[in-house]
Amino acid sequence: MIIDELRVPIVLAPMAGGPSTPELTVAVAEAGGLGLLAAGYLTAADLAARIEATRTGIDAAAAPAAFGVNLFVPGPATPPERFSDYLTELRATHDLGAPRYDTDDWQAKLDLLVAAPVPVATFTFGCPTAAETERLHAAGSEVWVTVTCVAEAEIAAAAGADVLVAQGAEAGGHRAVFTDRVADDQVDPIGLLALLQLLTSSCALPVVATGGITTGAGIAAVLAAGASAAQLGTAFLRCREAGTNPVHRAAVGTATPTMLTRAFTGRRARGVRNRFLVDHSASAPVAYPEIHYATAPLRAAARNAGNPEEVNLWAGQTQSLAPELPAGELVAKLTGETKTALNAALFAANPGLLTTTFV
Repeated sequence: MIIDELRVPIVLAPMAGGPSTPELTVAVAEAGGLGLLAAGYLTAADLAARIEATRTGIDAAAAPAAFGVNLFVPGPATPPERFSDYLTELRATHDLGAPRYDTDDWQAKLDLLVAAPVPVATFTFGCPTAAETERLHAAGSEVWVTVTCVAEAEIAAAAGADVLVAQGAEAGGHRAVFTDRVADDQVDPIGLLALLQLLTSSCALPVVATGGITTGAGIAAVLAAGASAAQLGTAFLRCREAGTNPVHRAAVGTATPTMLTRAFTGRRARGVRNRFLVDHSASAPVAYPEIHYATAPLRAAARNAGNPEEVNLWAGQTQSLAPELPAGELVAKLTGETKTALNAALFAANPGLLTTTFV
């Protein structure tokens, strides 16, 4: 299993919409982690080009390296009456695009990964069917499914998933819930440490932990709680290899808190708090990807104007700790911090232990 072959227990989170690049994926893979390439919002043809660029970069590396691709599992279309009032609200002050539904080129991307397999195929917003999972297995790929609760983990296991990616409520970007529901807003989303305990107690599959992990101490904590590796996204947003836009890049690493919102895309996501989130989160409907497309022009205008108040600044709760380092240096730094934290914890528990076997 790929997760057992990594030189360091670090996985690059797939950050769709710009930050994810072949260069960032290659840099993390070459440093000994698993680089994930985001396929979200790309056509199958664009994804194929990025996969080829990633393969070429990794083939040129001196050391063996692995990477994977993340796909969005499509949900159902939203009836227009569920979001028309919200669009009326936004049009009073903003220029919008047309709301529309699509499957994010799901079938073509899945066919691409079967025809030209990568070591790992990961999924967000749902779970591939057992038949789809079997196609990927037959092509030689592992299947990792992102889950936010035990019920989703059970669905993933039944479909044949090899690894669970446990996303805690601290995570930046979209919540990976299989079904986004307003009713769930009244229930506290599960934090990462609680989720890890629940999953490792109920499921035998390996777990990769993600959400609010920006330091080696955070990696050490999830490893101690039973995770096989940690998946980090926000920590890499300021790396030079990331395609993070300047407005987003400047917002990460600040003291501004984050919050959950559907205001920009119609699906719950965590980002750095700004005026748009404060003004529109309460009225934003569950309507993804329709709202995502409707707000695309206003977000593009804000980025072009250097305006951080009207653009989605996806980031996790520990975004203030995100460093500005090349990706390879960041992986090395995190690895050293993880060793130090694990050694300190073991020594505190047993002063006779001086080092760990973590390498």
